[in-house]
Amino acid sequence: MARRRRGRPVDGILVLDKPLDKSSNWALQVARAIYQAQKAGHTGSLDPLATGVLPLCFGEATKFSQYLLDSDKAYRSTFTLGVSTATGDAEGEVISTQPAADISEQQVLAALAQFRGEIEQVPSMYSALKHQGQPLYKLARKGIEVERKRRQVEIFTLDLEAYRAGEHPEIDVYIECSKGTYVRSIAEDLGAALGCGAHVSMLRRTAAGPFVESQGVSLAQLQVLRDNEAFADLDALLQPVDQALTHLPSVALSEAAVDYIKQGQAVMVPKAPSDSEFKLYSEQGHFLGIGELNDDGLVKPRRLIATN
Repeated sequence: MARRRRGRPVDGILVLDKPLDKSSNWALQVARAIYQAQKAGHTGSLDPLATGVLPLCFGEATKFSQYLLDSDKAYRSTFTLGVSTATGDAEGEVISTQPAADISEQQVLAALAQFRGEIEQVPSMYSALKHQGQPLYKLARKGIEVERKRRQVEIFTLDLEAYRAGEHPEIDVYIECSKGTYVRSIAEDLGAALGCGAHVSMLRRTAAGPFVESQGVSLAQLQVLRDNEAFADLDALLQPVDQALTHLPSVALSEAAVDYIKQGQAVMVPKAPSDSEFKLYSEQGHFLGIGELNDDGLVKPRRLIATN
């Protein structure tokens, strides 16, 4: 006999505004407890130093969390020049300081240009990337360093928004980038290019895939609703499951085709898109999941949500 899940059968995506100095997993567990959700997962970690957009998937949305993990991201960050830390951010021990007062805004602008477009990064030892099943940051805290392969990422936008002169100038940057980009690596590499070192002193994610910070909800806001047992209001804050898949084309299925798809069978769909995968809907607009074409050109289910 299958074990019954504890909690409420909540389905949807919460755009959480992650608080400072808390891990993504901590934020997930708190949000899950507030919702009393049976099942939940996040879509890629944000460092404790970082705040901002952290989509959390509840229930059936967890089936599509990988699409948000693979999505493009946007950040606002502050880099401090002339100070290098062990972790590449403000949480780490300062390992070197160098004079940076003479570095001008024009020098910074010129140096930033080399980090736009397709670039290669070496993941930080303090990242969540895993080596033999262990997150690198756990190995780093034990004093263990392992070789990391360079990875190609793409920086779509890297704009200087503010420059504050001083002994250790601070610069504010806006970044739009592909998945797997490490902002701390941009800061460290920029510091190396300027010959003074640098680290991330503030980081805020402003977008993850289709979700933006204006949609963000704080844990404090959620807790107020939970204290009032306003579960309907809590659920109203969730984005529909298919909002994780806005980049995919859509296919509407007839009532008969829906029945076959739910049974795992392929169906003929006139003018079906040739994309590798697409969203499936009923004629009434109900989201069913993701489909793909088989070798015979028929639409077959790839991943479906559970429906009554």
